Amino acid sequence: MAGFDRQQKNGFRICPLSSPKNCDKVIFMNNLIIAVNAVVPFIIYIAFGYAVRNFKVVTEEFLRKLNQVVFKCFFPILMFNNFSQMDLQKTLSGRFLLIFLGAFVLVFLGSWLLVPRFTKENPRRGVIIQALFRSNAILFALPLAESVAGPEGYMLASLCVSFTVPLYNVLAVVVLEYYSGKKPSPLQLLKKVVTNPLILGAIAGGLFLLLPFELPVFLAKPVKAFADLTTPLSLFILGGTLHFSAFGKNMCAILLTMSLKLVFIPLALILLSLPLQLAPTERFVLLIFFATPVAVSSYTMAANMGGDDELAGHFVAVSTAFSLFTLFGWIFALKSLGLI
Repeated sequence: MAGFDRQQKNGFRICPLSSPKNCDKVIFMNNLIIAVNAVVPFIIYIAFGYAVRNFKVVTEEFLRKLNQVVFKCFFPILMFNNFSQMDLQKTLSGRFLLIFLGAFVLVFLGSWLLVPRFTKENPRRGVIIQALFRSNAILFALPLAESVAGPEGYMLASLCVSFTVPLYNVLAVVVLEYYSGKKPSPLQLLKKVVTNPLILGAIAGGLFLLLPFELPVFLAKPVKAFADLTTPLSLFILGGTLHFSAFGKNMCAILLTMSLKLVFIPLALILLSLPLQLAPTERFVLLIFFATPVAVSSYTMAANMGGDDELAGHFVAVSTAFSLFTLFGWIFALKSLGLI
């Protein structure tokens, strides 16, 4: 188009060649808007849940029971919806999956090798290792991928979820069992993976994807409605069950672990991804699977498997709160640099 040097793309406005300074300002503002739109909804959902609990509209016991409903009923529907609509020919990239899984293994093994050198108590070791490799990918990565990278990013992130969900569960059980002095049974591990509601939903969606027909409208509408409700409802519950008390004795572990989790590990992976020539969408999906907060379920597992559940709870609370700002920074910085 004559007279213009920037076409509108991903929220960018068209900029005239005659005013490059104005063009830079427009790009800056559009990058800022994209980052705000991606992160601020999470702040609102979580803050609303936190306020509702503190105004005693609902009890925390009710929210925890509701959380079980969401985990066992809503998340399987979300996963079914995601997988049943997946276009494998467009989203499946063997090269990217190898890079993604390689990064996952690198973070996991690196954490397991380094954490015991700096932490002496076994109950804390398992919790810290779990916090470093296990992210809240379902609640944060999927909607962030869609918000920033569109349908392509969402589908690619959904595919990655199918690999990370079983890995998260298996490796978390192994680590926590190892530092509790027990040896995990292979049959127990297999049962925990197979019976995970998210895995069941993903399997059902994958099997339906192979069928030569689509869901009828009267089923597709409620499935999509329940799937769309899952993320805001989960974040509302998360906000309503967060606690920020008694941080003092764990402050050193919190600061060091969360700095690694939210800043230094994502930075290292972004730098490693540059010579690999990943597509912008692939780079962003790789980032958000490691820069998102610690999974809420990590607290429940720690509490039931001999880990330091207080420290695990602090990791969930702090990473959830501060990741909203670090994710904003990552999105804004990488958009500005043209890396996503």
